[in-house]
Amino acid sequence: MVTFSHLQQGTTAQTWRDCGIEALEPLPLDRVFESAHRLVVLAAHPDDETLGAGGLVHEALRRNIAVEIVLCTDGESSHPNSRTCSAEQLAEVRASEVAQAVQRLQRHRESSTGITVTRLGLPDGRLAEHRAELRVALLERARGSRCVLASTYRADAHADHEVLGLIAADVAQQLLLFHLEFPIWYWHWASPLTDGRWRHWNRLELDAAAFDAKREALSAHRSQIQPLSDQPGDEALLGPEIMEHFLQPGEIFRLSRPGEKDTAMSAAVFEDLYRDKPDPWNYRDSGYEARKRGILLSSLIREHYGTVLELGCSIGIQTSALAERCSSLRAIDSSRTALEQAQRETARFEHVQLEQRLLPGEWPQVDPGTMDLVVISEIGYFFAADELEEMLGLCASALAPGGELLLCHWLHPIEGWPLNGQAVHRIAHRRRWDRLVIHQERDFLLEILRKPGALHE
Repeated sequence: MVTFSHLQQGTTAQTWRDCGIEALEPLPLDRVFESAHRLVVLAAHPDDETLGAGGLVHEALRRNIAVEIVLCTDGESSHPNSRTCSAEQLAEVRASEVAQAVQRLQRHRESSTGITVTRLGLPDGRLAEHRAELRVALLERARGSRCVLASTYRADAHADHEVLGLIAADVAQQLLLFHLEFPIWYWHWASPLTDGRWRHWNRLELDAAAFDAKREALSAHRSQIQPLSDQPGDEALLGPEIMEHFLQPGEIFRLSRPGEKDTAMSAAVFEDLYRDKPDPWNYRDSGYEARKRGILLSSLIREHYGTVLELGCSIGIQTSALAERCSSLRAIDSSRTALEQAQRETARFEHVQLEQRLLPGEWPQVDPGTMDLVVISEIGYFFAADELEEMLGLCASALAPGGELLLCHWLHPIEGWPLNGQAVHRIAHRRRWDRLVIHQERDFLLEILRKPGALHE
């Protein structure tokens, strides 16, 4: 499913530049490619690999690293309303274009290695139905070889792009590989002013040779950048404004390091944890947890809230306490086993609704500006930085003017996850909201931030 239209007015490349995209942290390519023998690029459609990673491919070849481009579909559905070109014809056209693009990238190489292209021939627009097949195909190519994985971005708002990003993330985690995700449509539909995920990504600067190679390779994808004909339905898919995002000397990647967890893995991790130990953090019996919970409740600004959203409710001990202070409470967790306990814990409250969701991707249906309080306690460090940024943006949208965001996090090292408690709160401070409460001890930090605007009545 695509949640935008390429025909809509999008965010311009100049807008991204004005907001600082050219000043992102450099991609640590020497570290990424340090011991790599192969780069495997997972592309949903012919041209994805060139648009998002043509420069990366060129850099790999330059370092004598072989490249395999895995085309999961033939891109046969790019012009569904064409009366001049059938899906079968378009598939062959696009296969020929990829071959030309690859030749142009290789022509500029400074090594003896080359690019191989593998066509899986799965149906365009329906990759989500072939998750198992895709995972097996990727494992076959990545297992037993020192490789780097690159794929389309897991939150690109195009279902085919997203499923590949998630599958590649899973395989990279399993095999302890570097994983580079390249956004494509994100640059069109996202706004750098309201969506801060991009600030946590890395930029690969392209020198003249890499940029020229990419530009020539992009010109091979004529069926996408030029009209198929002058007939209705044959319009160019990638117009000049969209192409400007890719015709510049830099590529942006979301980098995941070997062994670094994020939400693509957290659901299974925590489900296994709760199955092995029903109360893994000893919420029921720990004096520390009881005291911390008491401080959290006493720190709340209002005696009673209308609507509350609790993210990461675990087994429902804190949820029950919050339920005493509000008229409506929605509590979210990714673990079904934890929620079964939370259901028993909160059974006496008719105004509590429990939901199993993997955040931020499965954000609940919340009317904008309706929540009085959002609670994020002890879960912020289980997100990658850009995922946390996305979730905080969703919280901001859900909160009413004057609504409150409560953050409470452990301050000691969090092994195996990308953030710690201090980093979580630093990211939250980017919004420059009023800080109403701050309580810090050796073990944890609690803050309450207020969204600008009049108090919600």
